Amino acid sequence: MKERGRETRLTHLDDAGRPSMVDVGEKPETEREAVAEGWLILGPGSLEALIAGRTPKGDPLMVAQIAGIQAAKQTASLIPLCHVLPLSRVDVRLEVVESRTAVHALAEVRVVGRTGVEMEALTAVTVALLTVYDMLKAVDRGMHLEGIRLLRKSGGRSGTYTVDLNETDINDAK
Repeated sequence: MKERGRETRLTHLDDAGRPSMVDVGEKPETEREAVAEGWLILGPGSLEALIAGRTPKGDPLMVAQIAGIQAAKQTASLIPLCHVLPLSRVDVRLEVVESRTAVHALAEVRVVGRTGVEMEALTAVTVALLTVYDMLKAVDRGMHLEGIRLLRKSGGRSGTYTVDLNETDINDAK
């Protein structure tokens, strides 16, 4: 929300209260980065199948990595008020975390532009994990997503934001 005089208004609404894409034309181009993470919690059977390489549709982690990269590039097509951005880097990493019976996804996205890439990083993580779900659903329909969140963003007028990780969060992410 932005302050307009004394009243506070949402940035994606025009003066009449209709949805509006924010005009970033006057903002300076800066290097911007966002990092997001998320988890797909598995059942024991799907974890074993994934580790053993016995998944019905191939390697879910490799396919999910590509899906996450593609999703970051398509974010403006999925979320109506997002800007189309010329991304300079998208890195999606997935790993099996046996101690949590889960797959952890991490996405880093960069651009030199007038608006941030938080939505692109969050979209990359979400679609990557949904791809793993799709590829393992024949083994386990009880899987679920959790903990999808922005970890860090930098660049632009608002500066750097980093989530305040407490000791539990740090240990869970390993």
